[in-house]
Amino acid sequence: MTPSSEPRWLTEAEQDAWYAWRRMFPLVNAEIARDLGQDSGLSEADYDVLSVLGSTDGHRMRISALAELMQWSRSRLSHQLTRMEQRGIVRREDVATDGRGAEVVLTETGVAAITGAAPLHVDSVRRHLIDVLTPEQLRALAEVGEVLRDRFAAPRKGRD
Repeated sequence: MTPSSEPRWLTEAEQDAWYAWRRMFPLVNAEIARDLGQDSGLSEADYDVLSVLGSTDGHRMRISALAELMQWSRSRLSHQLTRMEQRGIVRREDVATDGRGAEVVLTETGVAAITGAAPLHVDSVRRHLIDVLTPEQLRALAEVGEVLRDRFAAPRKGRD
């Protein structure tokens, strides 16, 4: 926008959509995060890391690839992994084939944590989001998510 041009103000419908997004996301996310902590003792960040690793062959992934997939900085992931290592749910290992990289690996405790948390987490997601919406609304939500993901070129967990 140039200094002399007028801003493109939101229409009423656009403002309604923007406000709905701003109100919806934190409310739904907070409920699901609260349930996750109460049900399993895991934080959202713990669950995100564990669920990605739990879906990989050997329950391991290069740390750099995990940071990219999760759209996290390496520093943020490193701090998260340190907290998870202290609880014994992941460990870091050098990559045997090149000696430069490191991998994060789920421990047996980590596998048990994600295995126990996943059914309760899915139940919470259903209760607070999936079962509240109609099939048409779910399709629209998925479509919007894909459009925005493509816009920002974000990888889809387990697909890209």
